[in-house]
Amino acid sequence: MDYDVGIIGTGAAGLSAALYAGRYRMKAIVFGDEFGGLNTGAGLIQNYPGYVEIDGFELVLNMKKQALIAGAEVIDERIIRVTKMDNGYFTLQTEKGEEYRAKTVILATGSAHKHLDLPHEKEWTSKGIHYCTVCDAPLYGDKTIAIVGGGDGAIKGASLAAEYAKKMYVLVRGPNLRAEPINVDALMKFGEKVQILYETQVTALLGADRLSGITLSRAYQGVSELTLDGLFIEIGQSPRVELAQALGVSLDANTYINTDATMKTNILGVFVAGDVSNLFGTFRQDITVAAMGAVAATSAYQYIKKHELERKK
Repeated sequence: MDYDVGIIGTGAAGLSAALYAGRYRMKAIVFGDEFGGLNTGAGLIQNYPGYVEIDGFELVLNMKKQALIAGAEVIDERIIRVTKMDNGYFTLQTEKGEEYRAKTVILATGSAHKHLDLPHEKEWTSKGIHYCTVCDAPLYGDKTIAIVGGGDGAIKGASLAAEYAKKMYVLVRGPNLRAEPINVDALMKFGEKVQILYETQVTALLGADRLSGITLSRAYQGVSELTLDGLFIEIGQSPRVELAQALGVSLDANTYINTDATMKTNILGVFVAGDVSNLFGTFRQDITVAAMGAVAATSAYQYIKKHELERKK
């Protein structure tokens, strides 16, 4: 089946693009194997205009409803290959082997959690090691945990985790926290329950068949090991650019997709939106990715109209 636009990603960027595509009366289809992207574990959001506060999953669920009402199709499948054909169309192949054709493509593939890349990290994931504090902190009521990271996501997660944990360590690679002051203030209200260890990194994971502790790059109170029930790794994300690379889309030095204010890429007919792009540098929020989705859909619409006019000449 043919579509005007194939959107890859069901996070805020992809769903915003689908909403706007539908309003342009474009035939749009959205693909995603992880609905909502990182928003599903974002917890309470208090800085999205129009809501005093809203759960991250509920926010993207509302976006999906809007996209469906606007006429977009949403398919819960992973796209494994995008190919540009000689006639200018694109084929999008799913993991199940099904193929769809589209005049344009919007890459809203988002990002994935970064890892420490230490031995046992992969095999102990969900066995004491986690990447979503908001999702899994309630499992550690009255336990001792540590959170790695000093950014906004890490500190917001730490504030939630502190409501459950008996004791919590926050391990920060640098000399300062990089989170918004309002989120730092929220964490500090927990007092001695939370210990922030600056200029400290995890050098090894300890345990037998699951995590039982960590070693530190810098001793704390004369000890270089911490006994833990759980470790939460909140050190940022890496862009998901496998499909973009295979298409020949230009990436910057940090492997984010190069774009301009119209969300175009170097490949005609391919646009980008969300965390996978470098438009706003390191500033990545729901409001910015939703805006990029709207602009990408607008640019795709204008691209189709232009090329349809050219074919008629």
